[in-house]
Amino acid sequence: MTTRRPDIVLLVLDTQRADRLSYNGYARETSPYIDRLAADSTIFRYAFSTAQWTIPSHASMFTGLYPSIHTTNQSRSVLPGNLPTLAERLRGSGYFTTAFCNNPLVGVVNNGLRRGFLSFLNYSGLLTSHPNQASVGAGWIDRYRQLFKRIVANLLNRIQDSFARSELMLAFSFTPFMVPLWQTALSFKGNTARSLNDAARMLTERQGVGRDQPIFAFINLMGTHAPYRPPHRFIERFAPHILRDKSARRYLNRFNSDIYGWLAPLSGPINSEHKQTLDTIYDAEVAHQDERVGAFLDALRHSGRLDRTMIITCADHGDHLGEKQLIGHSFAAYNEVVHVPLLIHDPSGDLPRGGVVDRFVSTRRIFNTVLTTAGVADDAERAYTLAQSESADPDGGTVFAEADPPQNVVNMMLRRQPELVRDYGYDQTRRAVLSGAHKLIQTGDADVELYDIREDPREMLNLRDILPERVEDLQEQLQNFVSHNGSLAASASEREREDDPQVRRRLHDLGYLE
Repeated sequence: MTTRRPDIVLLVLDTQRADRLSYNGYARETSPYIDRLAADSTIFRYAFSTAQWTIPSHASMFTGLYPSIHTTNQSRSVLPGNLPTLAERLRGSGYFTTAFCNNPLVGVVNNGLRRGFLSFLNYSGLLTSHPNQASVGAGWIDRYRQLFKRIVANLLNRIQDSFARSELMLAFSFTPFMVPLWQTALSFKGNTARSLNDAARMLTERQGVGRDQPIFAFINLMGTHAPYRPPHRFIERFAPHILRDKSARRYLNRFNSDIYGWLAPLSGPINSEHKQTLDTIYDAEVAHQDERVGAFLDALRHSGRLDRTMIITCADHGDHLGEKQLIGHSFAAYNEVVHVPLLIHDPSGDLPRGGVVDRFVSTRRIFNTVLTTAGVADDAERAYTLAQSESADPDGGTVFAEADPPQNVVNMMLRRQPELVRDYGYDQTRRAVLSGAHKLIQTGDADVELYDIREDPREMLNLRDILPERVEDLQEQLQNFVSHNGSLAASASEREREDDPQVRRRLHDLGYLE
């Protein structure tokens, strides 16, 4: 008799900083429900996203590749058709693949990230009422209704997709006239409660799912993404000064209404009052989302499904809240944006409950971990599962991050603040390599920073001139990484139509393809 494969949930807490969760040592109790899950999971203390923003980081989790290989790193990018996605692989092996997505960059923009999902529920954009729900097991009336919805959804998605790809339309969407539409009618942050409730119902009631068929559920939540408007009771707990201080409320209202302000760096250091406002309101959003996640986990727990479900909880990236004169997550490779939470609840025991992993790991290996758990991975892919011991880790504790700035944001900055772009190199790609205790960040071809992130996680002391030999060593590793990945990406791009076996063999040998 074969063992039933487990359900697998990939829960992405979009824009969630690792250092703002209490299980990670944050002084404020922002995440009691996730803390409870963490106590029953393996915690990865030093997990790093492959990129600093949504599209490339999700593409890495869905393909197991770094951005310089999958090349899906701009709003206009489309995931190459010859790269099988996680959902495609799982669907092909018999999983019911379903998504509950609140991020329009994944659920609305036509970039290939929805490939492989039998059911993809989108909670942001112009049409949020289950437009992409697969009509599995439905009657003919329901099927025609779903067909009509899909036709309307495709039309609206084309309109919305054009905003992400057109500089003129994107600039128009950032005008004061359009901002209220972004935040209300377009449901920019989606609906956390509804999406989690729908996901819980799918996992517990299993409507339309075959008998003994396992489920893969991808969930993306936008609770901690700007704009910040948590319920009053969370503001009372975490940001009470905003209720008393008119100037703090004015600043927050101005911040929330200026989409450009979520994206662009500051021209000078943030003042302490504004920093306090952003810090505390962000904490309030973290706690509000945590409560919603807790209700989702309780639904699985009470149904008995929790102990039969692998739950991977992570973030696609973090966010700057004024540190280093930065707001948002468009440009940097500092820990605020690339150091992310990662914990895995694994009923099989391959990843032990209560375990803690202190070596550096990359979120791209979520791909390998899920395939291994599902029994789909080949030998090369199994080597990269996060369940590997430290001695068998093929990465050897060395990981990379690639912060390629969104070109549409750079173009807006060049129109508004060209000196800021030029002086700080915000139009340059920033790459980081992490190995041992150190992290090297290189901007473009010249500017280099070196930090001991175990002793200095906020990256305040640049060791570049103190440890020149370490800089040289890490620069060599980074250059080899860039050259190797660039060669693979160029070969794959040139021969994609022929589906060149040599390229596929090289990617296979690296554990990137089956």
